[in-house]
Amino acid sequence: MADFYQNGIITTLHNLRQRSLDDLEAELIKFSSKRPMTLVLPSLYSELEGEALPNIVNELSKVKYLDEIVIGLDRANESQYRKALEFFKPLGQNFKVLWNDGPRLQAIDKRLREENLSPKELGKGRNVWYCFGYVLAANRSEAIALHDCDILTYDRSLLARLLYPVANPNFNYKFCKGFYARVAEGKMNGRVTRLLVTPLIRALKKVYGENDYLEYIDSFRYPLAGEFSFRTDVINDLRIPSDWGLEIGVLSELNRNYANNRICQADIADTYDHKHQDLSADDTAKGLSKMSIDICKALYRKLATNGVVFNSETFRAIKATYYRIALDFVETYYNDAQMNGLNLDIHAEEAAIELFAENVLNAGQDFLENPMETPFIPSWNRVGSALPDIAEDLIAAVDADMADYTS
Repeated sequence: MADFYQNGIITTLHNLRQRSLDDLEAELIKFSSKRPMTLVLPSLYSELEGEALPNIVNELSKVKYLDEIVIGLDRANESQYRKALEFFKPLGQNFKVLWNDGPRLQAIDKRLREENLSPKELGKGRNVWYCFGYVLAANRSEAIALHDCDILTYDRSLLARLLYPVANPNFNYKFCKGFYARVAEGKMNGRVTRLLVTPLIRALKKVYGENDYLEYIDSFRYPLAGEFSFRTDVINDLRIPSDWGLEIGVLSELNRNYANNRICQADIADTYDHKHQDLSADDTAKGLSKMSIDICKALYRKLATNGVVFNSETFRAIKATYYRIALDFVETYYNDAQMNGLNLDIHAEEAAIELFAENVLNAGQDFLENPMETPFIPSWNRVGSALPDIAEDLIAAVDADMADYTS
């Protein structure tokens, strides 16, 4: 059972295990009349053939408070898009599938590229951005949730707890970040949060002293969680990274646009497991190696916009400080694992820290050598200003695809 402790400067909404899911969902149904809700699911076609997504669809088919489910489908040909439309029919509710690789959406992407407004990198960030654009264009919802399609431990209580803080008209929150214990199959997971983000934030505090932004990020129990919800108007000015810095980038944008009392985090699951990325120690363009570099640069960029000055000497100090703090955390996590009957491989933990320490420095050097790098996708406000008819065209393209390819 969770405690009720409030740490940092962000409100934490706990799961004290006293309320039934039926009761929670009944209240969400009432909220839906005032605040219609949409769920966004960014998906690869390969996830339709995996273990997690069929169960997610089955669980979502029992949800009665959603106005719409918007699915962004990546890496699918025509045959696979047709199969996806059949795959999602058991949802039993209003849904739309954005065929991101289809000719109609590719034509829209081409128009955006010509105006230098298209996402520059393929991946989850691009998929999510187009889904957000569709939700804005449809203008049907006032609250949105997003979660991944590879959650092996999914049940619909996760969605209910994620949406509740922004759907409740008596609450003032604009954004809610989900958190949970990354424990599965007798192991403690979540290496990038445990062994990179938390010790790096503490290292940056030690090097630069107290900093409002660092205190803000350090208040989130799981800053890299892919599950969050928000009021729909948040999307308008949201500039999100197209790389692995997506989650940190979203938190940074919320920090820029809203007061801390409009932001919260909620305990949404007892345990959580999804597919795991390889460490990829020999290839900085893949796996957790690329992820760690992208995340570090996302943090450096945000701090730089707040007036923090970086140079080669400070990055060497940051690396050394990070390395010492991260190694100290290994003992903490080992003891926590032992007390809870979990396995924790100290050698593997320290090997990951060695890679992350190298990438803390690599990311810093890349940041210094490419000061004009702009991985952020333009906000939909800017897109709408440049191409006023793009919203109608996006809606028409998705509707035409679903009409033409549904069996």
